[in-house]
Amino acid sequence: MADLGWMANLGREECAIVVETGTRKRRILDAAEILFAEHGYDGVTLRKIATMADVDVALTNYHFGSKKGLFRAVFERRAVILNDLRSEALEACLAAAAPGAPDLEAVVEAYLRPMAEVQSSADDGWRHYLSLVAWVNSSTEWGNELMTEFFNPYVQRFIKALTAAMPDADVKALHWGYQFMSGALTLTFADTRRMDQLSGGAASSAETQVGYAHMVPFISAGFRRICGTPPQD
Repeated sequence: MADLGWMANLGREECAIVVETGTRKRRILDAAEILFAEHGYDGVTLRKIATMADVDVALTNYHFGSKKGLFRAVFERRAVILNDLRSEALEACLAAAAPGAPDLEAVVEAYLRPMAEVQSSADDGWRHYLSLVAWVNSSTEWGNELMTEFFNPYVQRFIKALTAAMPDADVKALHWGYQFMSGALTLTFADTRRMDQLSGGAASSAETQVGYAHMVPFISAGFRRICGTPPQD
């Protein structure tokens, strides 16, 4: 939480202005998060965001400079939180295994559990945010820029932990394994409900805790299967 001690030197009216400004900025971010998740970057205008946030469109420019600046701010806001949660989980996993090699399932679980927790949390903003991440992850325009900047440093730590769990793994296969897991996550984030239709209601993509519980052994088995020996050309 931000340190607001500096506000003690402000008068009552000045404090009210600061709080209201922060509230309006948060409303802009929340509205943009919903609209970008539903319509992508090109399907949203600053005016549409301002209307949903109930602010003047000029205020979006004041706080974020441009639509691209706002888009990046939306993406960064929860990326910082998510990376902190995943870093804590991974550090705990590695500490529990020390001094030996970590268990593969434990490493995969440390990667997935924080995302399962936020996606199924009471904060509905996470559902919109992860849907936005799914869109960005499959976008050739935004994927390299935003995923590289905000998530790659953590992913590199995760891949290092995977390597420690499977020291004899074929490096190329290991990275393909991560690619496959990333695709599974993207579909889980998107929550398209297609599975609901295919299963006739027997399974639902909204049951994220069930999905992640299945994903840990599924992904772990996949890593073990492909990382043993290099595939034949």
